[in-house]
Parts: sequence; C-alpha cells; structure tokens
Amino acid sequence: MDYLQLAGKNILVTGVANRKSVAWHTARLLEEAGANVIYSVRSEQRKESLAKLLGDRTVFVCDVEHQAEIDRLKQQVSQQYDSLHGILHSVAFADFSAGWLPFHETPRDAFLQSVNISCYSLIALANSFQELLDKTEGSVVTVSISTTRMAAENYGYMAPVKAALDSSVCFLAKTFSKFSNVRFNAVNPGLLKTSASAGIPGYIDSYLHAEKATLRKQAVQTEEVANTIAFLLSPRSSGINAQGIVIDAGMEINYFDEEIIREDQP
Repeated sequence: MDYLQLAGKNILVTGVANRKSVAWHTARLLEEAGANVIYSVRSEQRKESLAKLLGDRTVFVCDVEHQAEIDRLKQQVSQQYDSLHGILHSVAFADFSAGWLPFHETPRDAFLQSVNISCYSLIALANSFQELLDKTEGSVVTVSISTTRMAAENYGYMAPVKAALDSSVCFLAKTFSKFSNVRFNAVNPGLLKTSASAGIPGYIDSYLHAEKATLRKQAVQTEEVANTIAFLLSPRSSGINAQGIVIDAGMEINYFDEEIIREDQP
C-alpha cells in the first residue's frame, strides 16, 4: 500500500554528509516509497566521499553559501526534471574553530556565515526553485532543533540562528500562499547522534543528559526524525503548514523527572 503517495514524486535532498545524516536516512525512506530522490551535496570532495554510499544516483554539487551555486543547481535540476514535489533542506554550519566562547563574544563573521548557510539558504533555495515546485502538492521541509529558548551554553549562537530558521518557515509559507499551495514546515528534533553534532563542544554530556530526560529513557533516533520528514514531504500531511514538529520523545515536559532530581541531590 502506497500510504505516503510518494511514488514517482521528485524530491530534492540537500545535506547528505554520511550514513549518519538525517538527510541520508530520509532519502532512503523516500526511495523505499518510490520517490525519485535528487541529491545535492556541498562539494566535489563530499561527492567523491559519498560515491560508494550513493552509487549511481543523481548527485549535484551546491555550496549553499553562494547564490551562484544555488542558481546553477536549479538550472541543472530543471534540465532533467519538469517539476519538484519536495525539497529537504538539511544544511547547517557553525564555525567552532575558535573553541567555546561566551555568547556575547560570538565573532561577527562566524555568526553571519552561520545565518547565511543555516537559515538564508532555505530562503534562497525556495526562491530559486519556486517555478519548479509543484504548485498543488509541493512541500519544503527544513531541520531545526527542539527548542531555541533553552540557552545551552555549548550550543552557542546556533540556537538564535535556528530561531531565525523557524521564523523563516512561517514567512515562506505565507508568501508562497499568494500563488501556490506549497507548504513549508520544520522538524525540530532533540539531540541526535550525527557527525555534525560531534563538532559541538561538550555534546556527549548534553546528549546523555537529554536521554535521561526523555519519557522513555532512550534518545531520539535519527530514523524517527526521517520518518516525520518523509510524512511532511508527502501529500498525506497536506493540512500541516508553517509548523515546527518537535521530536524529542517527551523531553520538553520531563525536566523534573524524579530520577534526574535524585541524581542532582548531594
């Protein structure tokens, strides 16, 4: 049974880095559902490193930090496909090469680069691909975080950047509604085991704490996030627009779990 109704649909997936990527887990689900997945990766080096994983699939190169590359991607995709039914924006970047710094010492260049890559690229992709996106069933999904109000010191300036991304989802949904039914949504997962997360200072300790705070005492799995993305990209989620779907296994309501409280007591 084709529950997701994705068979034959063309979906652009950005951001595959390796087997642990949310984008890769999602792409596999989409392919299992019969979708035609078009891959976009950051660089030729990344494409080469993924050769064994992606095999003979269609893979384009696009560094979303640069508008010219986004425009080139749109041209390349449009030469092979008449329309797109969905886009997964799974791209984020933060330069922590200077080490952990208090938020008020965030370097201007690092912050602005992160906004450009992690947030503005969604707007740029949507604008570039608007004519190609199916006006009736088009769906765009981005990957955010479970909360941008929790001031986790080690996550630093990425939380404000993700807050801008969450807001952009709403504004894109509104502006596209003037001429189409294209939907924009975000998935907002709790802490995941991904290669990108490994670059965040002190991430493992935060991950283990988050796992204790979930209702089931088990961390969110990347596959669970991918399941939600596939649903949001499908026509089955047609009534969901301008939303952020939190996937945290109940963590947000469980900060005062009795076991955690007992552990904190001397």
